[in-house]
Amino acid sequence: MVIVKTIKEDSYLIDVKPNGSLNGFARVIFLTSIAFICIGIATIFFLLGATLILPFAGLEILILIIAFYLNFNWSRQRQRIFLSKDLVLIQKGRSKVEYSWQEFRTFTSFHVDKSSDEITKLSFRSKGKDIEIGEFLNQDDKKTLHKQMNFLVEDLNN
Repeated sequence: MVIVKTIKEDSYLIDVKPNGSLNGFARVIFLTSIAFICIGIATIFFLLGATLILPFAGLEILILIIAFYLNFNWSRQRQRIFLSKDLVLIQKGRSKVEYSWQEFRTFTSFHVDKSSDEITKLSFRSKGKDIEIGEFLNQDDKKTLHKQMNFLVEDLNN
C-alpha cells in the first residue's frame, strides 16, 4: 500500500506498507473462531473415544497461532520516504525506526530495475550505495510507487 501526503508545497511524505486483509480485532475474531471450531470438533471425538485427536488439535491450533503471529509481525513493516527540494530521508522499521538514511537530493537518483515488464527493485542510489524501497510490495503496488515517485521528483524539479 502506497500513501502519498503533501507536507508542504515542496515536501512530500510517502508511506509504504504491505497489504493486509486482516487488521486489529478482526485477527482475534478469525483465530478465535478457527480455534473454537477445531477444539469443539476434537472434543466431540474425544468424548466418542478417539483420545489422541484432542492433543493434536491443540498442537494444530498452536502451530496456526505461531504462523499467524509471524505473518502479522512481517506485515507490520513500514517505510517512510520524505522528499523535499533539498533532502531524501528513508526510514524503515516496524513499530519504531530501525533504519534511517538521509542524503541531499542533488546527490541521489531514483533507480528502477526491470526484468521484462516486471519491476523487480526500486531504490535510491547515492555515492555507489543502493537503498531499496518497497521490497515487500506486489508488482501493482511497485508500479504505483514508481509512478508516484516519478511524479513527485518531476514536481520537485520544476
